[in-house]
Amino acid sequence: MPKIALITGGNRGLGRATARALLDAGVEVIYTHRGDPGEKIDAVALPLRVGDLSSYDGFRDDLRRVLADRFGRTDFDFLVNNAGVGRAGSIAETSVEAFDEMLNVHWRGMFFLTQKLLPLIADGGRIINLSTGLARFTGEGVYAAYASMKGAVEVFTRYLAKEAGPRGITANVVAPGPTGTDFGGGLLRDDERVRAHIGGQTALGRVARPEEIAGVIAALLGDGTGWITGQRVEASGGMLL
Repeated sequence: MPKIALITGGNRGLGRATARALLDAGVEVIYTHRGDPGEKIDAVALPLRVGDLSSYDGFRDDLRRVLADRFGRTDFDFLVNNAGVGRAGSIAETSVEAFDEMLNVHWRGMFFLTQKLLPLIADGGRIINLSTGLARFTGEGVYAAYASMKGAVEVFTRYLAKEAGPRGITANVVAPGPTGTDFGGGLLRDDERVRAHIGGQTALGRVARPEEIAGVIAALLGDGTGWITGQRVEASGGMLL
């Protein structure tokens, strides 16, 4: 029986690359989106605003229907908490509104969506939470709020690994470094000057392709990595070593 993965924010960027990587590996994919499901792929798209906690009960009901009607199951195997929003700004410049938006998506949303979905994850399943290299290094120093949310995600993941362990469920963090997607306005995808500047701070001398981060996620969900849990895996090309 094929495994089933749920990816939040799977309509674009790292989420879409992860969906493709898992489909290529024979995993069935369900992904969420905030309105635009993106280019059609052989996966189930469900609407969800991760920052809106009041929508979680309805989403869980929709997910149960899809699991039953399409896959004949009551549970799924892999949860990839990928959905995110980027807001750059120094500590002095960060508004309460921007802070709360990131808090609701990256921290409160991830925490309570995972709480809501844990009963639907099969014993022996796996959870991947997305963080950022900026939780280790400070970069250009304008991501204090965003990186702080991701720092909370990393602590949460260790506790999650401990609590879910008796069910054989693993929980790990993947922390991407600079990657060429549309995240944060797409500078690392579209601006060659920015790409060269940031890429020059990595040991490999460039920014990542989305497929390279997706490959790390797929590997952690693969057959040979079930003994890894509670860990942070940074995929940054050796950023600021």
